[in-house]
Amino acid sequence: MANKKIYITTAIDYVNSSPHVGHAVEKIQADVLARHYRQKEDHEVFFLSGVDENSLKNVLAAKKVGMDTAAFVEKNSKEFSGLKEMLNLSYDDFIYTTSKKHFDGCKKLWQALKPEDLYKKNYKGYYCVGCEEFKTEAELVDGKCVEHSNAVPEIVSEENYFFKLSNYQDQLLKLIETDELKIVPEFRKNEVVSFIKSGLEDFSVSRSKERAQNWGVPVPGDEAQIMYVWVDALANYITGLGYADEGDLYKKFWEAGEDITHIIGKGILRFHAIYWPALLLSAGVPLPKTIYAHEYLTINGKKMSKSIGNVIFPQEIVDKYGVDGARYLLLTGLPYNNDGDITWEKMDLKYTSDLSNGIGNLTHRVISMINRYEMDAHILETPVVATAEFVEGFKFAEGLEQIVESVGETNRLIDNEKPWEKVKKGDTVGAGATLNVAYNSLLQIAIALVPFMPETAQKMKKQLETLTPEPMFPRVEK
Repeated sequence: MANKKIYITTAIDYVNSSPHVGHAVEKIQADVLARHYRQKEDHEVFFLSGVDENSLKNVLAAKKVGMDTAAFVEKNSKEFSGLKEMLNLSYDDFIYTTSKKHFDGCKKLWQALKPEDLYKKNYKGYYCVGCEEFKTEAELVDGKCVEHSNAVPEIVSEENYFFKLSNYQDQLLKLIETDELKIVPEFRKNEVVSFIKSGLEDFSVSRSKERAQNWGVPVPGDEAQIMYVWVDALANYITGLGYADEGDLYKKFWEAGEDITHIIGKGILRFHAIYWPALLLSAGVPLPKTIYAHEYLTINGKKMSKSIGNVIFPQEIVDKYGVDGARYLLLTGLPYNNDGDITWEKMDLKYTSDLSNGIGNLTHRVISMINRYEMDAHILETPVVATAEFVEGFKFAEGLEQIVESVGETNRLIDNEKPWEKVKKGDTVGAGATLNVAYNSLLQIAIALVPFMPETAQKMKKQLETLTPEPMFPRVEK
């Protein structure tokens, strides 16, 4: 039986500044999904992440610090690729959009678009550099971008290429309503459906070479134009697989991929659910299968902002709580249906209650009692900790709640059965039975933790095998 091909991608990030925890949590979510599917014998997984290096905002950020754009982009891109080691991510490749294979793939995609879907015209509109998108007056609040509340869009007038998005309105609507292109959560799907029904307008797919400051992918056959950054950014999902020469990875995971999933932030859902599939339809390229739009992490109830000074960087969390501690706190900090809020105080409390006093203490407690009372620990048929359905439904925080609940249940079992009292009464069989149930519960917890906290899962399995308890979650200094 052939393996099921699973392709998982994250959004690619602008490299105008360093990665923060909002970037990190998305990568960890995708990593959990990839690790989960890799555990299945009949699944073959390819996991892609990367950086968006061709944005105008990258050019402007480089100028602000007096650096050459290429050098600035290269420096910051390394910080994003460095998340792999920092957070123990397992992606298979990392796409740089300044790479030749990306440029070649973007040009091929442009040339594959139906000629009748492209036209050139003069246009004047409000442009938000932060979003890299033209905005209508209706989309602005007090003249400012909703996503970038401090940004007043500039008025831009120039001649660009446009894509006839309106040609695909009915087809997109059918694809999304029938879940052939599945958008989750459901309420995000409803938002996209509503937007499509309100009428799709053609959108600009190029910028003048001058305004793009000669940075980005040139339009084939018109060197005076640079591809709109979102066109080249979205193309990364296929260029990263070798679309330019239609290599083996592209054929296996895109053309023949049974499950193609984009994990993105809610703020860029429209690009992925409308612009991207429309471009693919025009180019005759297969569509992705699922788009999961996650919510945002806020800091103490406020959106992260360098100007406010409330940005938390991944390395800060890793330094304080360790790699798996950081993965756990960021995953549990972002629920499925709502924005998640983190603070250092909240993270201290959760780390202590769920990890130090939870998983860590229970593991040490059970192994220590087995050794103290010289009990025999052996494998039982114990119910699994049911996290698979949550992971496959993108409910990562909720999946971890099942593990925490199992820890609590095991602790309550020990407290209620009181094996130490049974030993005093000479009931070593009863005490051993209780501890063996607890031991096997820990084994199932370790298995469930593999995609979420791989290092912790490995440590737990080793300790349970050797019956040698060791600290896993050191106390944190407040």
